[in-house]
Amino acid sequence: MNVRVRWLRDSLRSLNLDGMIVSNPVNIKYLIGVEAEGILLITRKENIYITDGRYTEAVNSILTIDDEIIVSDIKDVSSYDCENFFLFCENVGFEENYVTYAQYKQYMHQYKINNFVETEYIIEKHRMIKDKEEIENITEACKITDKCFEHLLTYIKKGKTEKEIATEIERFFKENGAEGNSFDSIVASGINSSMPHAVPTDRKIQSGDIITIDFGCRYKGYCSDMTRTIFVDFVQDYIKDVYDLVLKNQRNMFKEIKEGANTKNLFRMVNSDFKVNGFSLIHGLGHGVGLDIHESPSLGERSEMLLKENMVVTNEPGIYIPGKFGVRIEDTVLVDKYGCTSLTKSDKNYIIIKA
Repeated sequence: MNVRVRWLRDSLRSLNLDGMIVSNPVNIKYLIGVEAEGILLITRKENIYITDGRYTEAVNSILTIDDEIIVSDIKDVSSYDCENFFLFCENVGFEENYVTYAQYKQYMHQYKINNFVETEYIIEKHRMIKDKEEIENITEACKITDKCFEHLLTYIKKGKTEKEIATEIERFFKENGAEGNSFDSIVASGINSSMPHAVPTDRKIQSGDIITIDFGCRYKGYCSDMTRTIFVDFVQDYIKDVYDLVLKNQRNMFKEIKEGANTKNLFRMVNSDFKVNGFSLIHGLGHGVGLDIHESPSLGERSEMLLKENMVVTNEPGIYIPGKFGVRIEDTVLVDKYGCTSLTKSDKNYIIIKA
């Protein structure tokens, strides 16, 4: 049987559940590799994937006998008596972080569920630990991202706009083995770099600019995430101290990120050093990366978790001075038992392009 579906079925017992409805498409892809619209019904004995008839052939071409999943057309659910699928299940789980109240009521009525129970992020928690294939896919996404950055250093010139650079990133990814962006690229130059989540504009690159580029791609469904802050022609003196402070803390975190490290403590280490120097870490230090660009765990003030081997997280301290500039440096990192490995490997020292 599909090992992930078997894991889920076995895990339902720990929550005193007899079955579960999986409707989050990312979790469905994780469990059975299917991306077509539909929902997955799980019990301890049987599994059904209900989808639109337009997708049944494609779904059947992905699933194998070993998956032990029956594919049913949503317009003909009576063909396998899906409405009574949970008839002998006392408690059925649902994804409380994804299902709307309207869907909740619909599922209760449609599948005659007696007791609908929250599943406490059971699948998302399992997704935090990556297997060998997942790590290979993320590593490849990171390699493509590094290559894209190398290309950008020759592409960016005075007169190019932030939007043009963002478009070039998307073009490069699609033409170099990636499925596309893992999120909308951030290209923020000059004063715009002071906004952590700036949207690319028509502002043209100028000599003396600081440019923050936050970007990543998707390879076989898995994401990469990297940020570099670069300079055009020269580095303004008033920026150097801030850049050095961010880079120092980012490098220090590579010594601290390992199995057993407390995510809140990691955040506090960086924030404490920033505050000594008159700044604050206004966003999280990092986040998990996988099928989603933002997954658990979160390395922030409000999240306390111990890192485990084979988690993939970002290491991204940043300082932002409103109305002036911002600096962020970010890598995608694989957590090891006694340390960590950066999967994005582009240079982080002063990167000055001659534009």
